[in-house]
Amino acid sequence: MVSVLRLHLPSEIPIVGCELTPYVLLRRSDKTVTTDDVPESAPLDGHFLRYKWYRVQSDKKVAVCSIHPSEQATLQCLGCVKARLPVAKSYHCTPKCFSDAWQHHRVLHDRAATAANENGNEDDEVFGRFNSTGSGVSSSSLSASASSASLTNGSAAPYPSAITQKSGEIWYEVGRSKTYTPSADDVGHVLKFECVVVDAETKMPVGHVNTILTSRVIPAPSPTPRRLIPVDGMGPLDADGRTTSSGTFTVLSYNILSEAYASNDLYNYCPSWALSWPYRRQNLLREIVGYRADIICLQEVQSDHYDEFFAPELDKHGYYGLYKRKTNEVYTGNTNTIDGCATFFRRDRFSHVKKYEVEFNKAAQSLTDAMIPTTQKKTALNRLVKDNVALIVVLEAKVNNQPVDNPGKRQLLCVANTHVNVQQDLKDVKLWQVHTLLKGLEKIAASADIPMLVCGDFNSVPGSAPHALLAMGKVDPSHPDLAVDPLNILRPHSKLAHQLPLVSAYSSFARTVGLGFEQHKRRLDGGTNEPLFTNVTRDFIGTLDYIFYTADSLVVESLLELLDEERLRKDTALPSPEWSSDHIALLAEFRCCKNKSRR
Repeated sequence: MVSVLRLHLPSEIPIVGCELTPYVLLRRSDKTVTTDDVPESAPLDGHFLRYKWYRVQSDKKVAVCSIHPSEQATLQCLGCVKARLPVAKSYHCTPKCFSDAWQHHRVLHDRAATAANENGNEDDEVFGRFNSTGSGVSSSSLSASASSASLTNGSAAPYPSAITQKSGEIWYEVGRSKTYTPSADDVGHVLKFECVVVDAETKMPVGHVNTILTSRVIPAPSPTPRRLIPVDGMGPLDADGRTTSSGTFTVLSYNILSEAYASNDLYNYCPSWALSWPYRRQNLLREIVGYRADIICLQEVQSDHYDEFFAPELDKHGYYGLYKRKTNEVYTGNTNTIDGCATFFRRDRFSHVKKYEVEFNKAAQSLTDAMIPTTQKKTALNRLVKDNVALIVVLEAKVNNQPVDNPGKRQLLCVANTHVNVQQDLKDVKLWQVHTLLKGLEKIAASADIPMLVCGDFNSVPGSAPHALLAMGKVDPSHPDLAVDPLNILRPHSKLAHQLPLVSAYSSFARTVGLGFEQHKRRLDGGTNEPLFTNVTRDFIGTLDYIFYTADSLVVESLLELLDEERLRKDTALPSPEWSSDHIALLAEFRCCKNKSRR
């Protein structure tokens, strides 16, 4: 006979939109154990497992704190209610919680007032509907009417009516499959999972019913939306040097933090439920889809996550994806968990023309064969072979969802997506990888007059040699980073140059004028005109991620606003319940233009 030995949930706190998958350990009749599912369609030893999920409801629904979602709310901000902000953002667990959060919370009120004054009715999806603003706190019972369960969640038929227990609790059946995804109706309520062994012939339960009770379901934390800020778009070239073509497009670059790297030890300031992959993947997807970018460049995408989650989920939103996994000469773990670079584009805006895969390991092999003495090759390869890759995609813009018939009017675009080596002591390797990528892009540029984007996590701060090479087209021979070159691969220093007119998209904020841009300029480094940070952990804050563009063929129209450090520090650092990576997303809107010649 089959019996259930153990039953538990990987996460104690259920979150709206994040699938719950119980761990069920079974003992077969031969005393061996298994975690395989045993459905009615494929019984084991004459038995199968039957599952049920219930929402446990008492007389009143419990609201949860918007800052500490695992805590019950006792206060409600009246300003949010008057401004018709999402009600979930108005709740707080204690007066101290509300007081501590006020500096950031009042931004919601300010935006509500601005939206009401400027637009009358702002976009419901982004800001909610605003008509007034104010401040104040209401201490309330926070009761809400319980909604009836009409979900199917694992069954095609509606569920039976609710079961009332002697305790006064009501159990609404909400699911009949092993997994369950909490909905907004579940917020504030405990869920109950039942698992029982059933005889395949009689369809009667055998043995006792195994049950788990969860904590109260919490809403998925929703960060204040980041706005797209228009910039002057003039760039570094004279206006008469270009003629603007019609149409704009947006590009997103985002290191999403691979599950393999998101350890509790490294990010112990982030609640375990918010660090779990089932939660983070849904939160990341919600954020990425919300930006509605035409082109998406992601880094640290695990191979299995690309195949099983991002590719199929983004396909539903109209994206086509291409992926390049890191090589595995250094990595010795499960090859499915190796991360890589993924580039997606909207099928109605672009079509795929060509793909180039850059494996820096292969380039390292060619370099050592050509330059390094035989006795030093092993040492050289140990230093250079780090499994990093780049993915270069050539796209063709569509007009009215159709390719352009006239070859002379085709608008091509080259998009490079990379993740450069992370080790800080390997300054020569970082610079060599960036130089290798740029030399490859120069070859593409020589074969076609094509606008280019170079996106990714370069693991290099502004002012470093890799950043100088990208932004300035060369590296000063006296740059301190060049002192680290044990293999002499950076000599002569004069070769560390390229002819692509690359400019960092976010430097456009520095060229803007007017009072409205001052807060955005304050989030730039005055010396380099780069963001103050794109990566925030407890031990590091700085900029590692960039979107570079060829300024003779593209103009920046708008940029996704940068985040304020103080806002992020309320959760210590990234990742947090609101933001599910230790990096922030960068997004730029471009317009294609034509210039007389490249430098």
